[in-house]
Amino acid sequence: MSVKAKPATPEEALDPARALVPSVQRVNEVRVQRGFWPKIRRTASKIPFAGQALSVWFAARDPETPAAAKGIMLGALAYFVLPVDAIPDIFAGIGFTDDAAVIGALIATLGANIRKRHREQAAQALERLRQD
Repeated sequence: MSVKAKPATPEEALDPARALVPSVQRVNEVRVQRGFWPKIRRTASKIPFAGQALSVWFAARDPETPAAAKGIMLGALAYFVLPVDAIPDIFAGIGFTDDAAVIGALIATLGANIRKRHREQAAQALERLRQD
């Protein structure tokens, strides 16, 4: 992020209309880089959509994924990572339903950008996480 760039608020970072704004995209990228693996490690055995979240992660990091798709993927992953949530994750049973809905909607709209290799990388990573 440049020195003159105004940091995005959580609301701005999660606004789909702003997902492709470069400053918002960069903020989301940093948040996801810092928070994705710690959160997925804590939750992989608890959430049924961990494999899908991981495949989105690998697709978002792939240089062959189009920039527009990456921006939206990073926004969805930032929503998963951020503690500010429509339904806080601390509520057992329902806390991750909003995160699952966001990841599911992303896959429904941008699933063509999630390649077989991303799903395979996700399956391998999930297996390693569940063994730990």
